[in-house]
Amino acid sequence: MSGAPSHPAESVPLPSQPLPPSTGEISDGLGFSIVGIGASAGGLDACRKFAGALPAGNGMAFILVQHLDPTYESMMVDLLTGHTPMRVVQAADGMLVERNHFYVIPPGMYLSVAGGALRLSHPLARHGARLPFDFLLHSLAEECGELAICVILSGTGADGSLGLKSVKELGGLVIAQDPDEAGYDGMPRSAIATGLVDIVLAAADIPRKLVTYDRRMRLTRLTGNSPARPEGGDWLPAIIELLRTDTSHDFSLYKQGTLRRRTERRMAMAAIEPEESSRYLDILKSDPRELDLLAKDLLINVTSFFRDGKVFDLLAEKIIPDLVTGRKSGQPLRIWSVGCSSGEETYSLSMLFHERIAALNPSLKLQVFASDVDPDAIAIARDGLYPETIGAEVSPERLKRFFTKEDHGYRVTSELRESVVFTVQDVLADPPFSRLDFISCRNLLIYLGAEAQAKVISLFHFALHEGGLLLLGNSETIGAAEGRFEVVSKQERLYRRNGSGRGKPAELGFSMNPGGGMRLPARPGQEPASPRPGVLAELCHRLVIETCAPATVLINRKYECLYFLGPTDGYLQVSPGYAMHDIIAMARDGVRTKLRLAIQRASHENTRVVIDGGTITRDGDLFSFSIAAQPVLNDGEEFLLICFIDGPKVERKPEGQAALQDVPRINELERELEATRSDLQDSIYNFEVLSEEQKAINEEALSVNEEYQSTNEELLTSKEELQSLNEELTALNTQLHETLERQRTASNDLQNVLYSSEVATLFLDMDLNIRFFTPATKSLFRVISSDVGRPLADLKSISANDTLVADAATVLRTQARVEQEIETLDGSWYIRRVMPYRTQKGGVEGVVVTFVDITERKRVSDALAVAKQQAEQASAAKSRFLASASHDLRQPLQTLTLLQGLLGTVVEGDKARRLLELFEATLAAMSGMLNTLL
Repeated sequence: MSGAPSHPAESVPLPSQPLPPSTGEISDGLGFSIVGIGASAGGLDACRKFAGALPAGNGMAFILVQHLDPTYESMMVDLLTGHTPMRVVQAADGMLVERNHFYVIPPGMYLSVAGGALRLSHPLARHGARLPFDFLLHSLAEECGELAICVILSGTGADGSLGLKSVKELGGLVIAQDPDEAGYDGMPRSAIATGLVDIVLAAADIPRKLVTYDRRMRLTRLTGNSPARPEGGDWLPAIIELLRTDTSHDFSLYKQGTLRRRTERRMAMAAIEPEESSRYLDILKSDPRELDLLAKDLLINVTSFFRDGKVFDLLAEKIIPDLVTGRKSGQPLRIWSVGCSSGEETYSLSMLFHERIAALNPSLKLQVFASDVDPDAIAIARDGLYPETIGAEVSPERLKRFFTKEDHGYRVTSELRESVVFTVQDVLADPPFSRLDFISCRNLLIYLGAEAQAKVISLFHFALHEGGLLLLGNSETIGAAEGRFEVVSKQERLYRRNGSGRGKPAELGFSMNPGGGMRLPARPGQEPASPRPGVLAELCHRLVIETCAPATVLINRKYECLYFLGPTDGYLQVSPGYAMHDIIAMARDGVRTKLRLAIQRASHENTRVVIDGGTITRDGDLFSFSIAAQPVLNDGEEFLLICFIDGPKVERKPEGQAALQDVPRINELERELEATRSDLQDSIYNFEVLSEEQKAINEEALSVNEEYQSTNEELLTSKEELQSLNEELTALNTQLHETLERQRTASNDLQNVLYSSEVATLFLDMDLNIRFFTPATKSLFRVISSDVGRPLADLKSISANDTLVADAATVLRTQARVEQEIETLDGSWYIRRVMPYRTQKGGVEGVVVTFVDITERKRVSDALAVAKQQAEQASAAKSRFLASASHDLRQPLQTLTLLQGLLGTVVEGDKARRLLELFEATLAAMSGMLNTLL
C-alpha cells in the first residue's frame, strides 16, 4: 500500500531537454505511456484545464472516460479541441493508439485497450453497477504495465478506485485532482481513500508533472537497456541497507529487478535524473517521509475481494466443503492468510468458510490468522471499512449478510470480523503459525528471490499438518519442494502437504552441492548417464568396464563392502567363518596393510589418495599394484571408492647369482625379516582386535549420537512449535488489547451518556435482581454499590401505590414496555418506563427501569389548568356584562335613530343641517361603542 499522497509545494517545470520526436508508432504496451483520465459529466471544467495545460509533442496518448448519458450524443470532442494542441478524436473500435492523440469515449459504451488498439464494447456490468473507468484501467494495466498512468479528475461516485489498484500493482502511476479544487470531489476522494494515489495536484498542474515523470522514466529505460550500464549498479544495495537500518523492512531477499524498477519510479516522481542516483540516496537519508513512501511502494500492497474468481469457485465448490465435513467435532478449522495486505482476500476466504460451515457443520469453529509486514495495511484490515466500490466485487447477498452500510462505505459485520486475527508479521523472519489446515499465500513469492522462496515453502510445510492445503498465486509454484507437496489443481496453484520431507522452520529448504566428491557410477541394469542413451552407447559402456576398468569396491564409512566391480578376487577373499563384509578382513596377505593406509588417508584428507609399492603373488609370479581411495558424496551420505590398479610383473634374480661371502649375511637378514614379519603380524593382529573393539565402541557412540540427534531434532521441533504458539498468542493478545480498548471507549461513552442524562435507571436481571444503576437512582432509592445483586422487592417503595415489581414481571413475560406516571411520597412526579433488556442477538436478559422527573412539568400543567378555569370564569362574566350593556344601549340607539329620521324630514337650512350632522355623528359613536362591547 502506498503512503499518503504527496503534495508538491510548487509546480514542476517543464523539461529543459527536448523530448524525442513523435513517430506516430503504434502502442504495443511498451513503446510509450498511455494516460487514462476519468471524470463525470460535471467534470468538463477540470478536463479543459487538464487538456489546456498539455504541451504539444509530449509523446504520450490520452484516453478520456466520462460518465455520459447514453441517449445523447457527446460534444466533448468539440469542447476540448480548442483547448489543447493535441488532436482530439472520439474513440472507435479498432482505432490504433498513437502518440500525441487525445481519445474520448463515446456515450453508452465501455472502452479498453488491447493489442495497441482501442476496443469498444457494450456494458456488461456486474450487479448492475456501471464503472467504465475501472474497465479501462484494468485493460490499460494489463496492456501497458508500468507505462500505464491513471488520472482521476472531478466526478461523483467512486469509479476508478478499483482499476487504479491494477495500475499501481504493475508499477504504473496514479494521480488524483485535489478534492478541494474539484467541482465534484467524490471520485478523487474515493481514490485517495484507497491509499494508493501517488500524487495529488490541481488539474492544471497535473500535465507538467506527467511530462516530467514520463521523460525521466523514458531516460531511465534507455539507460537500463544500455549495455554500458553495470549489472546491479551501486545505488540499490545502499538503499536496501538504508531501508533495513532506518525502517522495519528488510528487502535484501526480494528480487533485485522489482526493487530497482520501483525505486527508479520513485526517483522519477522526485524529479531525479537516472545518473543522479546518489542525490536520491541523500534525499532518503535526510527525508524520513520519502524513505517511508519508498518502503511502502516496494511492499506493493494491492488486493481485492474475490480476486481471480475461478480460484474462489474451486475453493467454494470442492475444497472448502471437504475441509468442513472432514473436521471432527471440537477441532477448530485453522486458516492462515499470508501477506493479507488490507484484508480483502482474507475476508473473502472467511466468507466462503462461513457459508459452508453454516450449511454443512454449524458447530464447527473457524480460526483465521492473517499477517502482513505492513502495519498500516493491517490497521485498515482490522478496521474492516471498505469503499462503496466493493459492490462490483462482492455479490449483493454477501454484502447483505457480511457487511453493514455506513456513510460512503461498507463495514464487515462482527460475525466475520471476530473470526479473523490480524497481526504484523514478517514471514521471512518471524516464526510461523502451526497445525494449520489451509494456507493462502498469493502473489507474495513472485517478489522474493529463489532463496527466500525456498525458505517460505519450507515454513509452509512445517506449518501445515498432514494433508493441509497450500494456495499460491497464478504465477507462483512450490519450486524444488515437489517431494513435500502434491498437486491438487495445477491451474489454480493448489497443493496438498504430504508426510515426506524433513523441513523445519530453522532450515531454508534448499540443497547445497557437495564438493570434493563424485557421482556414483550407474549400477548394472540402470540407465547409463549418457546424454544420448542407445544400444551402441550401452555396449561401449559395458565393454570398457569389463576390459579396462580396475577391480573396484564401493564401501561405506564402516568399511562394509556395498558393491563389487571387476576382478576383485585377486585382492580380496572370503574369510572362513561367519559371513563378513568388512573389506579389511577380506583383504589378502600383502594387501591389507596398504589398503588400511589408503582408506585412513582418504578419510582423513577427504581427497583422492593413491598408495603405490604393493606386491602380490599371482600364479607364482610377483606383480606390483597400487590402491586408489576416493571419497564419494551421494544424497548426503558418504562413501569410499576403492580401486586396485594392476602394475607390471616384478622380475626375480636367478638363484646362485649372489656371492658366497654374502650368504651368511643374507641368511641373517632373512631371519631378522622373518622375526620382524612375525612381530608385525602380531601387532597387526592386536591392532585389528583393538580396531574391532574401537569399532564396536564407535558404533555404540554413533548410536548414542543418533539418539541425541533425534532428541535434539525433537527439541528443535518443539521449540519451533512453541515459537509458533507464541506468535499466535502474541497476535491474539494484540487483538484482545484492541478489542478491550474499543470496549473501554464504548463503556466510557455509555457511562457518560447515562450519567449526563441525569435519568434514574435500574438494570435488573431475569430474577429481578439489581445488576446496575445510575447515580441519579440514589435520589429515589437508598442504594449503594454493594446493593448490586439484591432483589428489587427489597427496595423501599417511593409511592403509595407502587406496582414496580408487578410491572417488571409483566414485562419479562410479555416483552412489552409499560409506562405510567407515578407520584412519590414527597409529592414529586415521575414517568416510569419498564422495558425489556435486549441483547444484540435480539434476546431478553432482564429489565430496564427508567424514572424521568416531570415534577416541574406537572406543576406547570396544574397551574395552566387553574389559569384556564379562571379564564373561563372571566369569559362568562364578560359575556353576562356585555349582554346587559347591549340591552341597555339598544333602546336609546333606536330612539336616536327615529329622531334622526324625523329631523331629516322637518329641518331645513344650514343651521338645521349642522344640527343634523352633529346628531348623526353622535349616533355613529354610540353604534361603534355598542359594536365594541358586543
